[in-house]
Amino acid sequence: MKHLSQFFLILTLLASVALSQVQITNTSVYYTAEQMLLANEINESGEPYAEALGYNLDDLDPMVANQPDSIAYTLGIDNYEYSRYQLGTIISRSGMGLHMMWAPIVRKMAAMEGDDFDGKFTMAPNGFKEDDELMKTIMHFSMLSNHTPPGNPWPQFAEFISGDPHLPQAVDADHFAWEDFSTLRWDRTKMDKTLNPAAMGQALMKQYLWAQDMLSAFHDGQDNGIDADGTVSPDYADNPHFDPNNDVYFGGDALDGFIGQVLTAEAINKVAFLLNALAFDGSSLGAVNPMTYNPFEGVKYFPHKIAVSEGAVAPMLPPRLNGMSVTDAGSDLFDQFSILWGTLNFKNMMDPDNSSDAAHLAYKEVFDGDPFPPAMSVSGTPGPYDLMKGASKVILQNVLYMHYNRRGRTFVDRVEVDNGTVEQGRHISTINAAYTIVGLEKFIEEFAGSDLADLARKAVFSQANFILRKLRDRNGTYFNGYTLGHGVDRSEKSVASQAGAVRGLYAAYQVTGRRIYLRAANQAYQILKRKYYVASAQGFRTTLGEKVATYTPFNFAVLAGALREANLVGGQPDAPAIYVRFFTRVGNSMQLSEAQATGETGGDSDGDGIPYIPEQKDQLPPVFATSANYDLGESQSSDVRVPFAGRAFAGLRNFPNPFNPSTQISFKINKAGNYKLRIYDVLGQEVHVLLNKYLEKGDYQVKFNASHLSGGIYFYQLKGSGITQVRKLFLLK
Repeated sequence: MKHLSQFFLILTLLASVALSQVQITNTSVYYTAEQMLLANEINESGEPYAEALGYNLDDLDPMVANQPDSIAYTLGIDNYEYSRYQLGTIISRSGMGLHMMWAPIVRKMAAMEGDDFDGKFTMAPNGFKEDDELMKTIMHFSMLSNHTPPGNPWPQFAEFISGDPHLPQAVDADHFAWEDFSTLRWDRTKMDKTLNPAAMGQALMKQYLWAQDMLSAFHDGQDNGIDADGTVSPDYADNPHFDPNNDVYFGGDALDGFIGQVLTAEAINKVAFLLNALAFDGSSLGAVNPMTYNPFEGVKYFPHKIAVSEGAVAPMLPPRLNGMSVTDAGSDLFDQFSILWGTLNFKNMMDPDNSSDAAHLAYKEVFDGDPFPPAMSVSGTPGPYDLMKGASKVILQNVLYMHYNRRGRTFVDRVEVDNGTVEQGRHISTINAAYTIVGLEKFIEEFAGSDLADLARKAVFSQANFILRKLRDRNGTYFNGYTLGHGVDRSEKSVASQAGAVRGLYAAYQVTGRRIYLRAANQAYQILKRKYYVASAQGFRTTLGEKVATYTPFNFAVLAGALREANLVGGQPDAPAIYVRFFTRVGNSMQLSEAQATGETGGDSDGDGIPYIPEQKDQLPPVFATSANYDLGESQSSDVRVPFAGRAFAGLRNFPNPFNPSTQISFKINKAGNYKLRIYDVLGQEVHVLLNKYLEKGDYQVKFNASHLSGGIYFYQLKGSGITQVRKLFLLK
């Protein structure tokens, strides 16, 4: 145990000496789509990833960093919390969007109330029913979850494209967290009041990721969690309405239940707004009916930019939308799939026919009429499920009709519409090609057996083949894009393009089962690691050959997704360690502030160098920097290696990893001598000796059967000829 601890200490010291500083270069613009994509990818690389690796999240304590180890803490605490900060900042604190008071369903419900409704929930009449209607809804959510609403939030249903995150006022350090959000509001005069489908769609996806987690169980009055089993319910036994006397509430705990309902209400209003007000036919905005829509009879799509004008209506009320004008009528591929990603996942959550697990049994109680309407198949009237399903169909139809180039057998980035006539662009970026496949994968799952799903599957084959045939060079590196009729982009190949190819090809493999895509994805991962990753700096080059990398929330997000899928789908055992080193080195440097959930209580109490929100000297919220530079030094990109490995032996690795119950450990001996191969638990205690003998030069393989051990994290250590090397094992049980 002593030698193992000393080894880790030496490794840590060597790494800290060698690394230079990540320098933040811009904090003045928050691009919603980029930051929300980041929130989505690091969310999936957070708690879900940690659990997939076999960690017990109950072992984590936000106040104790890197315990039980750095992988568990970075994934289970930092990734998840930074992702959570992003959404909370945008949809309830910043004010960067259209307020829920004026959301379509809220306004519709307010219009149905009687004349005496004005002032009923807001203490005094003011000429508007919408504020009372919103307050009525929030109070109902509070009752259903047994949790008090926050003070002065800014719930919104449609996000703006960008804004300046610098807070125009000092943060109230004593009340900013839940008691009063008002000092976390951004400067509205510095926002680009433009609606953009990617911004709204990526936020929608993050709303889903949070809502589905928070509403996947119930709790009692003491905040003890209750798993749904098809019998326990917050409702009366004979109707869908809440029973205040059975001591069962919505959400895994009180806070989860409240936030989950608010997020779902925001998402439903957002998609209703899209379908009823933001569909563009090339000349005017309006509605599209998913039941009858056929793009061959005239396209209606969601344009790239819609400028918003708004005005004050009364003191103490949020500004109201006065008008909208299309400022960029193009259809953008990333826009469309950003929305599709969210609507498909909400459709899955709301599906009345899905009883696949405890979470979906809990969702059935959420979408049974109280708090949210049931599906049309249950009630005869369209509900949120039908809304999400219909929006998904409209977007997929438009993408296939407008963006798919049949001759080139690829989607294209951008389409113009002139008097209803579609004019396709000729360019496709590698990243868009990849994320298109990610979106199609979910569509095929949700619409299995339908004609549209069959068309989507064929499109996956075409797009994946295009990536391999047109976007990959003879060395296995991926170009940034391709222009039909012209050829590949000759710009320096970016790390985002390589990571995007990894992400898309793994998705193609999961859709088709074709191992050609799996092999290509694994090869792309190895090239990403070999050509772009600088192990000594724990960072990635952002273009080939550069010394100084430039990171943005966007390229960080794509890297996070690629490294996660490389491990979960491709079985690449070193991907978690690479990701955690990169996140710790670069992600922590770009995170501008943090709050209590990650262990921060002030004075940098958790020792990670990230300031507590009210102590952030530039008054910046808990989001990522717009950009940062990192001098990677003179080191060449290379495979991940532990210092000192290679003189006596090399290539220590195991496969599969994670594993259950056995894995094969392989290595090469370069110098004959006595060697020991031992297994340790996370406390450094030796639990097994696999090898203790004299070895000649050569390649060796040793099978480790862990059927006698409990699931979790272990280390295997090879020691001999004065050299020690350690690797991590993930035993899944």
